[in-house]
Amino acid sequence: MEQPWKQLLFTYVNQYNQCQIDYRAESQQQVVTDMSFVMERSKRMKRLSDWYEMRESIPLRSETRAKLIQMIRESDQDVILDIQLHSKLYYSKGGMTHREDMIQRERLNFIRDGFQWVIVSIEQLTVERHPNLENLSLPNEGTGSFGEGSGPYLNAHVWGSGSNRRPVKYSREEAVAYADLWWDSENPEFITFTVNCTNYISQCLFAGGAPIHYTGNRATGWWYKGYVSNKEWWSYSWAVSNSLEYLLSTSTKGLRAEVVDRAEQLMLGDVIIYDWDGDGNYQHSTIVTAFDAGGMPLVNANTVSSRHRYWDYKDSYAWQENTKYQFLHIPDIF
Repeated sequence: MEQPWKQLLFTYVNQYNQCQIDYRAESQQQVVTDMSFVMERSKRMKRLSDWYEMRESIPLRSETRAKLIQMIRESDQDVILDIQLHSKLYYSKGGMTHREDMIQRERLNFIRDGFQWVIVSIEQLTVERHPNLENLSLPNEGTGSFGEGSGPYLNAHVWGSGSNRRPVKYSREEAVAYADLWWDSENPEFITFTVNCTNYISQCLFAGGAPIHYTGNRATGWWYKGYVSNKEWWSYSWAVSNSLEYLLSTSTKGLRAEVVDRAEQLMLGDVIIYDWDGDGNYQHSTIVTAFDAGGMPLVNANTVSSRHRYWDYKDSYAWQENTKYQFLHIPDIF
């Protein structure tokens, strides 16, 4: 016999789909009693309605598959479990139908209330706000700006030295192909971070031909060597949004970028970095992998794994009115 809480989970996923496409969607069965979650969801749903109108887009349907990740506790009175929600959202714009994918993980706490079961708390396990990492940003005092450290360079045949360095073309197609291949899984050749967004973007840039600049100093250059003798060997710019933003916007050689004013100026393989609080500390990184019918960028990301997601992230619980963006155009030639 199927456990009653499993039917409740089915109802919750159905409501999740409804909330993705219609902020007025209401269920006759109130399954979530976590009022903090309910209020935050309500705010998000209203914002999404305005957001779609601003984009001249119409949400069509949401298809979400729930997968049990971990059963933490199960009894006759309560259940605590972790689930993965893979959503496929379809919307129309300019006569075209677009699809975006998103994978999130949540911890749900069910309790039995008399003859009924309810969900008393919902915890987001994959979030896009990571303030604890924001201060790993600048080079150590006295070391100069990113890219000025001494060698050696891991790919010396590409980077070279002085006037003998060979120009390297940035392959936007290769960067995007890598982004689409690994958006929902982890390349086993690399360490996966709990906060993996910038590690993923760095891998995409490297797949597109961006030259590694190894300095041996974690606060300078842009490099990755994994764990060596149980020691972390990667630069902050490889794995931390704030540090990658600093590198891209200030470096004058190797991996670098031009800061542009508007999202529509970006090309495939370019990067957007997000400052949720508008205080100058960047906390999330994405890569442009497609464009919608209006020519606006769609992005891929990790941590909350996303594919062809609309660039401004107003559908994210991390987004705020004072959120700022850094639009970074990667050069065609390094």
